Amino acid sequence: MTSFSLDRATYSVSESALDEMLLGKLEFPEQFQGHQVIREGPLDNDTLAQNGFEGTTSERFRLAGRVTGAMRELGPTSNMVMADGFAFMAASVVHLFDTPDSVHGWMHDIFLKDFEDRVGESVGQGHQLVSATRLEPQGFFDEAVGLKVLQGGIDGLISSTVVDFRVGRLLGVAFIGVVGDHELLDQVVQLGQVLEKRMVGVVLGSG
Repeated sequence: MTSFSLDRATYSVSESALDEMLLGKLEFPEQFQGHQVIREGPLDNDTLAQNGFEGTTSERFRLAGRVTGAMRELGPTSNMVMADGFAFMAASVVHLFDTPDSVHGWMHDIFLKDFEDRVGESVGQGHQLVSATRLEPQGFFDEAVGLKVLQGGIDGLISSTVVDFRVGRLLGVAFIGVVGDHELLDQVVQLGQVLEKRMVGVVLGSG
């Protein structure tokens, strides 16, 4: 299948299909099977803005072409020890946009730029954004970008490795959060490829 025909197929995707694209808990890596689902469900522009950087608005996301999204996030249980190197969080997210070009714009002008512009600033919950380092994820059907984000707080450092990839007018996001200063690009790419396969399967089944 060409990227053009896949792009065209994503125009038949409904908002209700986004939930079907999210990875179930058993599809996450084995190290997360003892974790619990801490957030899941629809992710509209209002909710995304409320959980984003200070000053972010749902109107900005709407003007960027974002329609809506859905997410499933796994987090630690109360008996887990937050030691250095422990991967405490993982998530799969799917965003729906008006056009494939809007996905490209979001990846570069909002995802990458917002993190890079906010280095040194407070990101809430007593945390400061220490650094945002671009990564180059490989092995996706279309365009993909990545970041290693390092945050510091009273409990020390935590880092997140995030990969965004395009499937037509859909944006898939996979990320893993870990205690300490660690990059987990290989693991996040593997998680993203599982998500990409699920997304493409739903797209082709919906047309």
